[in-house]
Amino acid sequence: MAKIRPPRPFLFEGGKRAVLLLHGFTGNSADVRQIGRFLNKRGYTCYGPHYSGHGVPPEELVKTTPDDWWWDVQEAYQFLENSGFREIAVCGLSIGGVFSLKCGYTFPVRGIVPMCAPADTSNESRLYAGAIGYARNYKMYQEEPRSQIDTEMAAVSEKMPELLSAIGVLIREVRSNLHRVTAPAFIVQAALDEMINPDSADIIYHEIQSKIRQLKWYGQSTHVITLGTEKAQLHEDIYAFLESLDWSVS
Repeated sequence: MAKIRPPRPFLFEGGKRAVLLLHGFTGNSADVRQIGRFLNKRGYTCYGPHYSGHGVPPEELVKTTPDDWWWDVQEAYQFLENSGFREIAVCGLSIGGVFSLKCGYTFPVRGIVPMCAPADTSNESRLYAGAIGYARNYKMYQEEPRSQIDTEMAAVSEKMPELLSAIGVLIREVRSNLHRVTAPAFIVQAALDEMINPDSADIIYHEIQSKIRQLKWYGQSTHVITLGTEKAQLHEDIYAFLESLDWSVS
């Protein structure tokens, strides 16, 4: 059986400005590690946690809920504050982007960068297919016997709809609170997004109340934009946005 090396949270220490980097559903901290390295080389402290049930066998994923993941996000933010950081921005991919928006009306963030963040629940069938595909690939990489894979996948498939329903509740909750977001926002959307409704970016742009807000589309990118063909441009754009912020501590 092949041993899958579990991902680890990363902390790249830099200056007094901190960026919390949040991965997506079924992803892990590796999704945002390259952005973290890029920003760290330019003076930012970057922290990339991962959520409960992620980066471990998929049967562990379906034992967790979005409430658990939000708790992990709050713990990560608190970790930065307890480490002395008072100037914090939050960037997130997919469900991490949803959490970045929630951070925008929960914490005194300097800015937020939601990337390919869903604002409606019309994508549940695609999420289901993607999650089941992730689970099966994980199992096959472990080189488990086919019969064992089928048994374990049946259990995961049975529990996945309940988890996706809970994700839908989270998305609707954040959507209903977008008007509370006033922090500067750089909204990132992949034009070729195969996982979410790309119109989510327009919804977010129009419903948040941030005086400073930008929306940029990346024409050649798919959902995991942080690892895609336009990642170099994305890195530069996020850096430019962060550099434009007021980082003074109020």
